[in-house]
Amino acid sequence: MTVEQNVLQQHSQKHQQTLLNQLREVTGTTDVQLLQQALQASNGDLAEAVAFLTEKNAKVPQQDEATYYQTAQVNNDRYISVGSQADTNVIDLTGDDKDDLQRAIALSLEESNRAFRETGITDEEQAISRWVLEASIAENKASLKRTHTEVWSDSPNPHDRKRQENCPVGLKNVGNTCWFSAVIQSLFNLLEFQRLVLHYSPPARMQDLPRNQKEHRNLPFMQELRCLFSLLVGSKRKYVDPSRAVEILKDAFKSSESQQQDVSEFTHKLLDWLEDAFQIKAEEDREGEKPKNPMVDLFYGRFLAVGVLEGKKFENTEMFGQYPLQVNGFKDLHECLEAAMIEGEIESLHSAENSAKSGQEHWFTELPPVLTFELSRFEFNQTLGRPEKIHNKLEFPSMLYMDRYMDRNRDITRIKREEIRRLKEHLTVLQQRLERYLSYGSGPKRFPLADVLQYAMEFASSKPVCTSPVEDIDTTAPPGATTALLPPPARQQQQQQQQRVSIHKPFTQSRVPPDLPMHPAPRHITEEELRVLEGCLHRWRSEVENDTRDLQASISRIHRTIELMYSDKSMMQAPYRLHAVLVHEGQANAGHYWAYIFDPHQQRWMKYNDISVTKSSWEELVRDSFGGYRNASAYCLMYIDDKKPFLIEEEFDKETGQMLSGLDKLPPDLKEYVEADNKLFEREMEEWDALQATEPCPPDNTAPQHDPEYMEQQSPTGDSKHLQEDTERAISKAAAEHDEKSPEAMKVEYTRLLRFAQEDTPPERDYRLLHIIVYFIHNQAPKKIVERTLLMQFADRNLGFDERCKSIMKVARAKLELIKPDEVNMEEYEMWHQDYRKFRDTTVFLLIGLELFLKKSYVESLMYLIYAYQYNKELLAKGPYRGHDEELIAHYRRECLLKVNEHAAALFETGEETKVNAGLSIMNELVVACIPLLLVDEMEEKDMVAVEDMRNRWCSYLGQEMEPNLQEKLTDFLPKLLDCSTEIKSFHDPPKLPSYSTLELCERYGRVMTSLTLSRTPADGR
Repeated sequence: MTVEQNVLQQHSQKHQQTLLNQLREVTGTTDVQLLQQALQASNGDLAEAVAFLTEKNAKVPQQDEATYYQTAQVNNDRYISVGSQADTNVIDLTGDDKDDLQRAIALSLEESNRAFRETGITDEEQAISRWVLEASIAENKASLKRTHTEVWSDSPNPHDRKRQENCPVGLKNVGNTCWFSAVIQSLFNLLEFQRLVLHYSPPARMQDLPRNQKEHRNLPFMQELRCLFSLLVGSKRKYVDPSRAVEILKDAFKSSESQQQDVSEFTHKLLDWLEDAFQIKAEEDREGEKPKNPMVDLFYGRFLAVGVLEGKKFENTEMFGQYPLQVNGFKDLHECLEAAMIEGEIESLHSAENSAKSGQEHWFTELPPVLTFELSRFEFNQTLGRPEKIHNKLEFPSMLYMDRYMDRNRDITRIKREEIRRLKEHLTVLQQRLERYLSYGSGPKRFPLADVLQYAMEFASSKPVCTSPVEDIDTTAPPGATTALLPPPARQQQQQQQQRVSIHKPFTQSRVPPDLPMHPAPRHITEEELRVLEGCLHRWRSEVENDTRDLQASISRIHRTIELMYSDKSMMQAPYRLHAVLVHEGQANAGHYWAYIFDPHQQRWMKYNDISVTKSSWEELVRDSFGGYRNASAYCLMYIDDKKPFLIEEEFDKETGQMLSGLDKLPPDLKEYVEADNKLFEREMEEWDALQATEPCPPDNTAPQHDPEYMEQQSPTGDSKHLQEDTERAISKAAAEHDEKSPEAMKVEYTRLLRFAQEDTPPERDYRLLHIIVYFIHNQAPKKIVERTLLMQFADRNLGFDERCKSIMKVARAKLELIKPDEVNMEEYEMWHQDYRKFRDTTVFLLIGLELFLKKSYVESLMYLIYAYQYNKELLAKGPYRGHDEELIAHYRRECLLKVNEHAAALFETGEETKVNAGLSIMNELVVACIPLLLVDEMEEKDMVAVEDMRNRWCSYLGQEMEPNLQEKLTDFLPKLLDCSTEIKSFHDPPKLPSYSTLELCERYGRVMTSLTLSRTPADGR
């Protein structure tokens, strides 16, 4: 056989293996013979092969070891799937419309052909491919033609879109493109990658027509990526538009319709394109040497597959890029890695005996500078026929040491793994023994053994009762009649005993009658028996407690030993620091992506959420990324070699030694491009400023800020009249009690208000609404501020015109004039009065919101309750008595939001266009806008549960049959709902409040609070 024939044969075998892999991926069939039979029957046509398998509805047997490990043959060119195991059931994708099915499969396989690389097909890719196939079928059957709607709308004021100094630039979401923003920002913040892209020079032949389709696509994309990166470096805009780069990427993934894609899939595609683009350049620049591709050097590594197949050893070196890890069944990243590195039974790998067992291990021989892990959080549900997301918690460290997985440490790692295995076996035995102590008993209910012995001791020590527990209870006499049947002396004695017994409150207090023992007790027990029994029980309990402590200490020691197994210096030589975490929130078919990226120069985490770039923390990252708490969890982890600082080091000028920043980092062509864009933006701001200067100022529709009712008024109103009547009443009372000494009136009024402040009142009677002085006393306002406020009340010109009122008014005014400027801080004085105004506004918001809620006008009620909570929260930040019950407002805000969500969902379910649009409008304008308010502090667990309930309600529609237009609207809406950003992007102005007099406000507030008290259930928790 000639060399040329040999090469052709190898290529043919490799192509056939690729077809088998793709056919296995699409159908889920793992029987190789069946797959080969399908390919032969279809003459290599993948679409016909899938039809052959699905029409027969073949049942695939469990894959045997020989089949599973055939890929481990030394001469086999197929990539060994890392940590993967194929599904064992055929997925029935057949439907009524065979043509649609064939088209969908053909489209899916066409893209699969393009995406498949020598690095192989992972479990994650298989799950996503099935999702894409399912979506394509649904799209073809419904004949949908979606158009992406923008999630973000630009503010008309360009100053709102201006970049703050040194703040990172965001990326605009141009329609379900949060995946693009998350990936691009993660890569852009790798400064070495950033430099490679920015300084990429297109091949000289780029000016000519591209030689093939790959060049025709990759080179324009590379140029658009350079432009986008240059804007991220030097733009004066807060965020930039990535549409041109996105469209090129999307074109490669379009079948007959567009659809939102997956981060993993696009990351693969992006790195493939970049690798191809740099390869073209490298081949052009090479001088006889093998071209060096910087993308490969940066993102690709190698591992050694070491295995045994039926006693025959083999070794293969394979290349890898993004490394896939299974999440289900593991608690942390190291457990995932351990499982991915070992497949099958591995005892024979390092056994001297020639065993028939089969297995393989993976050992890294070369790690890339940028190590990326794909976390497989999707699994295909065969019953439902669709992928489902795995929400399990998975922890990962900020610093990952990869030494235990390196081939150079193979021997020592095997020893440590064996030691860990032995320790875990011992740990299992100890935990089982401890469980017998902590869950003692043979019945369905188990109790700690130490407690059982304690209960037995308490029983034996109880006072003996000689009679039966039922003999001394008279069941014939009615309640309350026993006293009348007793003789007079006994009756008198019982009445005296009852007087000494505390009052029994039925339904709120369970009280045992005083003449019965608190616990059951033995009928007969001698002192000797009790002494022996107590001694035994004391001794046994002490022994049990000691044994329990010893077991717990041993378990803790073993846990600690396992944790420190790889902590010696020799196993901490390959440190990888966490650079970026890509987070997904939602379900398998829809969701939202954002990224947490570490800024090594500021030493803090940043959150990149489309146009929003905010400071973050490790705690927030953990909350959103570990999973198990909400529908949000990490989907991709990007680690960088901590011993290669060039990855994140800034660039310095070779002549001056100064660090390059901004436009200085850019090559001349990109610098010119960014400067032109900045000039356009500056011109836009100048035009806006000129337009604002020429336009007349719009009328101010806000209500004028009047002085509060308790201050001096120009004309009497309902409130000032009420306040005036109180003042005159205090003056009259003081005159009657103190022989016309009218100055005593202020003391009388203060005493009255102090009594109100000291009275313990129910929620429906809040005296703080009655008078500002009561509010001040509750919140310990400074004495001088209280005094000045009271003097202002008595200095009112609108008081009565009798001599007593004139006299007290003059005295009050004279005292006000005597107060020196330095005795009362007027800024603090005004601040206290502003707080009281806000308290009254909060009360009005709450009052109207609750009234509307009780009338079931939930949409109208929501904004009042939202602002009541926000205002109240600001007040409570200054003191516990500054506002109202936060838990109560939070409860009704949450309940109202749930009711509004239900109402909007009900409108959507009608299917009528006007009602569907009304429902989605309610969701966009109210619910979506309000969700960040519930997520912002996360102090209230019930709020988090409510948000998840609302999101799950809408996500549940994904699996339901619906009209194409409804499916389109739902797909466009869900990313907004699933965005778990706490940034409030847009919000309504507060509703305009009506003016209530103090008496009317108190009366209505009392009435609504009484209604809540009557309607409240124990489930409310208040």
